[in-house]
Amino acid sequence: MQKTTTAPYSSGRTFDLILTAMSIALVFVATLLLNIKLPITANGGLVHLGTAMLFVISIVFGPKKGMIAGAIGMGLFDLVSGWTLWAPITFLARGLQGYLVGKIAWSNGRNGNSIRFNILAALVSVPFMLAIYYVGEAIIFGNFIVPAASIPGNLVQNAVGLIVAIPVAIALKKTPFFK
Repeated sequence: MQKTTTAPYSSGRTFDLILTAMSIALVFVATLLLNIKLPITANGGLVHLGTAMLFVISIVFGPKKGMIAGAIGMGLFDLVSGWTLWAPITFLARGLQGYLVGKIAWSNGRNGNSIRFNILAALVSVPFMLAIYYVGEAIIFGNFIVPAASIPGNLVQNAVGLIVAIPVAIALKKTPFFK
């Protein structure tokens, strides 16, 4: 009698795990290496390409990967770069942002193929991200005035992310691998 063994993961699940891990790494690296600290008060924040990468991943791969990549990738950045106190806030804010972008971009079978819905998805996600950071910083700073200084930087960061992400997502969606 011949004994057969099966791997605990199918090749599809392994590939999905690899894509998710690579997405997390891409968001982390884009946030870590491609950022500019804004000279807007102490908590003015950063402009980085991690937001663009979050948008691209959410549009190309959908809400689950967008959520995981944003939450873990940017949360890890906070942990290793001196923004440790912000890590839980980032985990929530960027996880929700990635989920919302992916959910809207992939709604009604669009699968991230509608440029208008991709732009709408990113725009809809911004107020949610801003609100989570605002409340989180209000808790950290003990008042609701100081966090207002972060809003302009976060808006710039999202605008830059959107401007970069949409052409990249369009280009990726035209390649055979992402169709």
